[in-house]
Amino acid sequence: MVHLTEHRPSLTKKLLHLPASTEVLEDPLRPILASIVVGCTLSEEALPAAAGLMQPTLSPFLDGYFPGYDLEANIGSYQEIPELIDLVNLLLDYRAGIRESEVWLAYIIAYSCAGRDHLWQDLGLANRNELSMLMQLSFPALAALNTGDMKWKKFIYRQYCLREGIYVCTAPSCGQCSDYQKCFSPEE
Repeated sequence: MVHLTEHRPSLTKKLLHLPASTEVLEDPLRPILASIVVGCTLSEEALPAAAGLMQPTLSPFLDGYFPGYDLEANIGSYQEIPELIDLVNLLLDYRAGIRESEVWLAYIIAYSCAGRDHLWQDLGLANRNELSMLMQLSFPALAALNTGDMKWKKFIYRQYCLREGIYVCTAPSCGQCSDYQKCFSPEE
């Protein structure tokens, strides 16, 4: 029996070979966006990350980056996330400001922060390295703040809480926190 994740490389390659404008083809985020789309297609456990892009945004995204690919049938229902707009605004405040795909990714990431797994898994990415690359390319100033290589979802929420004046951590620094291993240990 063939496991669905074995199809990831061929599906990603197929998406990346779809015709697109020169500007889209030169976007270094396109392979990461393809990985997210493939993850949404293959994984029943990942959040439907592209659901962070509701109509009328989803169609222009797919039509521009992966014309002819129908993801809508795979995104499932949309969850309400109370802090969604606050997380989107946080990410947008740190975006590189180079591509429209950064705006789409802000919505996708913010939506995926509500998932139960590591952020890279909730996004449907192949591994954490893809998420780190996404953060460095799309939100470089925010990525630069993550000097301790904290897990991204925890880091984003920590930044959100700091911005909102919500102090949930009782330790004076991460190094003294009893949950240090949960935030900084390797993701599997």
